[in-house]
Formats: sequence, structure tokens, C-alpha cells
Amino acid sequence: MSKLPLAFYRQADVVQVARQLVGKVLYTQVDGALTAGRIVETEAYNGTTDRACHAYPRKRTPRTDIFFQPGGLAYVYLCYGIHHLFNIVTNTADEPDAVLIRGLEPLAGTDLMLARRNMQKVERRLTAGPGTLSQAMGISTAWNGLALDGDTIWLEDDGFQVSDLIASPRVGVDYAGEDAKLPWRFRLPGSTWVSPAK
Repeated sequence: MSKLPLAFYRQADVVQVARQLVGKVLYTQVDGALTAGRIVETEAYNGTTDRACHAYPRKRTPRTDIFFQPGGLAYVYLCYGIHHLFNIVTNTADEPDAVLIRGLEPLAGTDLMLARRNMQKVERRLTAGPGTLSQAMGISTAWNGLALDGDTIWLEDDGFQVSDLIASPRVGVDYAGEDAKLPWRFRLPGSTWVSPAK
């Protein structure tokens, strides 16, 4: 296996990237300790046309400036002042798109994940949900802007085959009006590690 090249994230179609990310393996390394999980759920956000995106309508602020950088960077923000949510900036420079990672199947470093989550056994709530997976993987807003080809956080393709995906509306974006109905949430069928949100 090898790290996904930055070119992978710089495809123009954020929905396609969100679909292709399902099945890939996310790695983090903190103080030499490795954790890994297979991505089983994503959501796509388009900053040009999608009212659910932080950068809509191509709004460039200190917070959203990262959206306008070339794809392949981590965008990590704090939700409700508690949850660190990990997104991947996609597309080319000045095209503000991103993919939210919503669910992971733990693959490596589960003891460390359990400790970070203050849990005793591996079960769905360890990494099923964007805030919980970030906590389990050691991801925080301090990583905002990190390139995904370094040694702190990266993705790999281990050859896992995804034959089909469940497409449905995204979670918690009712404020986006008609855009809230876009079927831009993608889940791996049969996975017990997708987030519990309906």
C-alpha cells in the first residue's frame, strides 16, 4: 500500500471523490502511535452551489480560506464547541469543496482508540460518527491545514473493493433548504460502523 497522491483529492467532482473515499483507510500517527480505520461513510460539500457548505457561496473568510487551497488538506473544525470534525479539502485551488468523514471501521491501534474515547470494549460508538471518530483517531483542530501526504494523517488504498453505496441526504443541514435534500451522504452497505444518524 501507499499513500493516496494529492492528485486524488484534486478531482473536480466532489461527489465522486466522496464516493471514492469510502473503502479507503485513514491513518493517524501521534507520538509514534499509529491508528487506522476504514472509511465507511462520507458526505460531499460544494462551496459554489451548496448552501450546506461553510464556503457557500464561494465565501472566503479566515475560517474558509482553506477551502480555496489545492485539495489534499485536512479541514478540522469544532462543532458545538465539543466535537472536532475532520473534512478533506478537494478540487483545485479556488474551487471550494470538501468531504466530511462520518464513519470508520477500526483496523489498527484499537487500544489507543479505546483509551481516547474512555471506553472498555470495541463497539459501534467507538468510531461511528464524525466527532467520535476524530476523538478515537486523535484528530483535533490543531491539525487544520495539514497536508494528507505527511506522516501525521494520511489515507491509503489497500485494494478493498466497494461494489455499491447507499446514497441519502446529509445529516444536520436542514438550514440549507432544498440543498439539504441532495443525496450526498454515502455509506457502505452492511457496515455496522456507519453513524447512527438516520
